[in-house]
Amino acid sequence: MFDEADDIHPLFAGAPSTTEFKKLRKRIVRQTREAIEQYGMVDPSTHDKDSKPPRWLVCLSGGKDSYTLLAVLYELKWRGLLPVDLLACNLDQGQPGFPATVLPEFLERMGVPHRIEYQDTYSIVVDKVPQGRTYCALCSRLRRGNLYRIAREEGCSAVVLGHHRDDILETFFMNLFHGGRLATMPPKLVNEESDLFVYRPLAHVAEADCEKFAKAMNYPIIPCDLCGSQDGLQRQQVKQILDQWEKNSPGRRQVMFRALTNARPSHLLDSKLFDFPGLTLNPDKNGENPEEIPLLR
Repeated sequence: MFDEADDIHPLFAGAPSTTEFKKLRKRIVRQTREAIEQYGMVDPSTHDKDSKPPRWLVCLSGGKDSYTLLAVLYELKWRGLLPVDLLACNLDQGQPGFPATVLPEFLERMGVPHRIEYQDTYSIVVDKVPQGRTYCALCSRLRRGNLYRIAREEGCSAVVLGHHRDDILETFFMNLFHGGRLATMPPKLVNEESDLFVYRPLAHVAEADCEKFAKAMNYPIIPCDLCGSQDGLQRQQVKQILDQWEKNSPGRRQVMFRALTNARPSHLLDSKLFDFPGLTLNPDKNGENPEEIPLLR
């Protein structure tokens, strides 16, 4: 369905005609649609033509992931598979050297409705974070708070982020290694105020595919190192570990990601998730392992 030159959104104008790129594009679109459906990001009632479609705030940093997110969401909407209104948003946080005109010019050229917001959170972060510490945690909190505010002002029901499969895996291992918990960024959650959804439609998409896609489309990428505080982050260390595992055993990332979708509380140690004291024996099962007792593997 991607072969017709005149059946295309402007975000895909100039797309390579190679078989390799078409396969890449189809894979990203399919995986994004699967995540949207699997995690219930769209209420089935919104398919009713008489109902007002929800509005999503699509957050753009100018990196490869957010460009991929925007393009794929518009692809699905273009095909009639995503009954929502999309509003692109970039939050200019005042980092030194940030090319403030890149995203507005790109979005105007693509005919994408958007809002550009300037909030100098960078100065706040520099003032509050001790020297030698990374800015990311406080910067992220301030950014998220502003995006929630913008979403409310624009009548959006969801804030949509460009985190992909590898981001989710890295967060899981950061929580495992440094936080002492089994947790990661979920594809869908409700914010603390319970008035907005947070969606990650690229949850099933590999980072490498986002990079190939954005590079092939020649989108104007804005680097993620503008604040100069990126060296030595825990996330980079985890990423290096995963890269090495993937190099030694290709496909390892996908196997680990699949494990996040296949949790077995009875085979873990959290008594808040599974009633271990409530386990009972049932000798009437004639030697079969009773369902109440988890199988050891």
